[in-house]
Amino acid sequence: MRLTALTDYALRVLIYAGSHRDRLCTISEIAHAFDISQTHLMKVSQLLSQQGWITTVRGKKGGLRLSKEPHLIHLGAVVRSIEPGFALVECLGSNNNCKIAGKCPLTGILNGAVTAFLHHLSFYTLADIISPVESAQRFAPMLAPAPNMSTTEKPEEKPNATPVDSTLE
Repeated sequence: MRLTALTDYALRVLIYAGSHRDRLCTISEIAHAFDISQTHLMKVSQLLSQQGWITTVRGKKGGLRLSKEPHLIHLGAVVRSIEPGFALVECLGSNNNCKIAGKCPLTGILNGAVTAFLHHLSFYTLADIISPVESAQRFAPMLAPAPNMSTTEKPEEKPNATPVDSTLE
C-alpha cells in the first residue's frame, strides 16, 4: 500500500503546524523545512482547510495553524479525508472490469488489509507524532526547544488504546 504525495504532504503540514502552535506558519517556511514545492503545499493547505484540519489567515501577516489541538486530530481520520481512494487492485475500485470479481478471495483479503491499516492509524493522533522529545530529535532544525520535558522521558505508549474512529471505509 502506498499513500499519495498529497497525503504525505498533508501530514507534514500538520506536523509542522502542530510543532509551531504559538504562531502562524507560512507555506514558504514549510516548503523550505521539507524541501517541497510551494505550489504543492498551497494545494495541500487548501484541502486541509476545506476539511477543517487547519485554519488559514490571508494577507501579509497571514499563514496557517491547526484548527484543533493535536490530541484531537486522529491520523486515521486525516488519511481517510485526504487520500483519494484505497483501491489496491482493480477489483476494489469503481471501474472494476476483473473477470473473476465476486469469485476471487483476494478482494476480501485486500479489503481486510486496508481496513487493518486504517484501524491501526485510528489509534494515533497528531500529538503522538509531535511529542516534544520525538519532535526535538527528528525535526530539530524547525522546532523550538521542548518545554519542561527531560530527554529521558518517553512519549506515552498506547499498547491497549482503543481507536476513536472505529467506522472504516
